[in-house]
Amino acid sequence: MSDIEKIKQLRQSTGAGFKDCSQAIAEAEGDLQKAAEILRVKGISKASKKMSRDAKEGVVALSGNENITSVIEVNCETDFVAKNEDFIIFVKELSEINNICKSDIELLKKTKMKNNETVEENIIRIIAKIGEKITLGRSKTLQNKNNLNFSYLHTVVKDNLSKLAVIVSLNANNNTDEKINLFGKQLAMHIAASNPLSLNSEGIDDKILEKEKELINEELKSSGKPDEIVKKISLGKLNKFKEENSLLNQAWVMDPKKKVKDIINDLNVSELKIVDFYRIKIGE
Repeated sequence: MSDIEKIKQLRQSTGAGFKDCSQAIAEAEGDLQKAAEILRVKGISKASKKMSRDAKEGVVALSGNENITSVIEVNCETDFVAKNEDFIIFVKELSEINNICKSDIELLKKTKMKNNETVEENIIRIIAKIGEKITLGRSKTLQNKNNLNFSYLHTVVKDNLSKLAVIVSLNANNNTDEKINLFGKQLAMHIAASNPLSLNSEGIDDKILEKEKELINEELKSSGKPDEIVKKISLGKLNKFKEENSLLNQAWVMDPKKKVKDIINDLNVSELKIVDFYRIKIGE
């Protein structure tokens, strides 16, 4: 086998570049198996060097069905790589495995992919090939046999990959009426646009509320108004913040005169309720 044929075979089996394959074959004195091992070690070295860099671009991958739905964020350094075919193929397969693993990242990393290498090993391989830091970010799975899941993708990169994804779970008492399906799809779009922090005001994190209270007080500090008036204004602003950031109290995107909870009441479906939701956007 000629050197060119060896390089071609090594590139096909490892995904490494021409120069790296040529150097590895020379170092291994023509032994392809040894050359592949050299590339693997070099790949780990390259990957570790790149891990100190920022990876704020990437895609969100959606997978599953109406009963179990998952999203996972895969980050890279540039939007150019986020649209790279090798990166896209890797993330699409990864997203299916993530749904099986129910967003258990540690289990996901140890799971083997189609090439019989683990997810973790494939990340090292693709970092060495593409030349950018690649990391697994946030992930979430919504599953309940009694619920129906709906999803929405915004700024689609390709197929099930996008820059923003939403999954929302409804309990409709086993009702699969068309109006439930329409509401579920519209609700996912509403969540994408309105970015609620919680289902209701009681669910908003106390730390977020404390931070908002500090910002409001700072804003009112120089108003010159009496303390009692300032307290009332502060309470009003905080209540408005809670309302605007809790899903059930938000103005419905399709009809801002109504709130989300009003739309649910208007549907008049027995026991219809929003069980859970998750919104994820690259860069947030």
